[in-house]
Amino acid sequence: MDRRDFLALAGSAVLGGVGAPAWAQTTDLADLPMAEVIARLRRRAVSPVDLVRACLGRIEKHDGALHAFITVTADTALADARAMEAEARRGRWRGPLHGIPIALKDNIDTAGVRTTGASRLFEQRVPDADAEVARRLKQAGAILLGKLNLHEFAYGGSSTVTAFGTMQNPWRRGHVTGGSSGGPGVAVAAGLCYASLGTDTAGSIRMPASHCGIVGLKPTYGRVSTRGVMTLSWTLDHVGPMCRTVEDTALLLKVVAGYDPAEPTSANVAVDDYSRALRAPTARLRVGLPQRAFFDNLDVDVADAVQEALGVFEELVASTADVVLPPTGPANRVWAPEALAYHAKWIAESPDKYQPGTRQALLNAKTADAAQYALAVRVVEQARRDIVKTFSAVDVLVTPTMKTPAPPLEGGPPGGGGNNNAVFDIFGLPTISVPCGFSRLGLPIGLSISGAPWAESTVLALAAAYERATDWHTRRPPLS
Repeated sequence: MDRRDFLALAGSAVLGGVGAPAWAQTTDLADLPMAEVIARLRRRAVSPVDLVRACLGRIEKHDGALHAFITVTADTALADARAMEAEARRGRWRGPLHGIPIALKDNIDTAGVRTTGASRLFEQRVPDADAEVARRLKQAGAILLGKLNLHEFAYGGSSTVTAFGTMQNPWRRGHVTGGSSGGPGVAVAAGLCYASLGTDTAGSIRMPASHCGIVGLKPTYGRVSTRGVMTLSWTLDHVGPMCRTVEDTALLLKVVAGYDPAEPTSANVAVDDYSRALRAPTARLRVGLPQRAFFDNLDVDVADAVQEALGVFEELVASTADVVLPPTGPANRVWAPEALAYHAKWIAESPDKYQPGTRQALLNAKTADAAQYALAVRVVEQARRDIVKTFSAVDVLVTPTMKTPAPPLEGGPPGGGGNNNAVFDIFGLPTISVPCGFSRLGLPIGLSISGAPWAESTVLALAAAYERATDWHTRRPPLS
């Protein structure tokens, strides 16, 4: 199916009307985007203690049903907030995130706070050092509210496999959150924290971003350090922001991006001013639309929303054109053997402490052939070279993030519903998912923008332009 056929088959959708944001008149601090509360902090309209209490109140009220958090660090968060409030009164600001309450996916190490991977295997594991990204966030002044639920050890896309309670989609209970970063998706969407970091090996940031109606960015492979993050696949793992807006995403990325000489997969490439990039012009950008697998067999609501979004893009950019991407092999031929290598000791000693689905996936990986794995890694290396050629003809690629809205927890398709994302982990490209509509059941729909390696600024610029032209990102789940 080419683009013309796709547009002809897709029905019409109502574009979100642009006006005052839904949060503009809110009296609930937990509903505000991060950039807005930063501005209020700087002009002393709110304090870090106000923000922490707002989030803790939202957690206490709603997380018993949502299961976003594994660990809540209420006491230390309030103590940190009081200290930062005192510092702010003296004119001392630790960094751009001074006083901002965040939470982290529970496969990211945090010193003195248990990090479980959502598994009984690590139920009492307390690291003695922060992951590099956690260190950078703390240095920037962020306050840790706690650790967030996930698909066990990030080995799945539904977030239904966990030792700490199945996560519920905040837009419609009984539907999946997407995974593996389901907890971050739920927590950010529901206002339990202002931002989070997720991990992404085959779409694990962008799937929950799409299903939970938030923004999720997988940076270029090597842009953000993975040191201190539980490994799924050294070749494919990424860490990136999960936020309510593109502006918040740019702020968070700037804090965590950059070279880490102690991490072998980290790349020594200059980091842009991502916030400044949000206002970069987009009128000369050339949009590529990958065909076949990405646009075929879309749910009708997704097709409608994507069609309407493409109409918006045509007003923002110079051109759109169909493109064909270089071939890639199945990503699981890489991640399965690497996951088994990471877990080999524990799966041999304590297989009963894994959830059945995770245990079976790891045991299945034992059948992997060494030559097949070596060839699969070689395919990834070749694909990362070949994809660069695509960007001689276009500047960005646009695709539906997921082929369906969030499916039901019971009886829905495995893996979260029509994943369009793993190929961009193979290519290692910076890719963002932004909200672009809702289904008839009120479930969010996401659209992905990918750029050339290290072109996060271009991706963010176009995502921000689309966000300014629509209001999908201003919607909040109907929590009760």
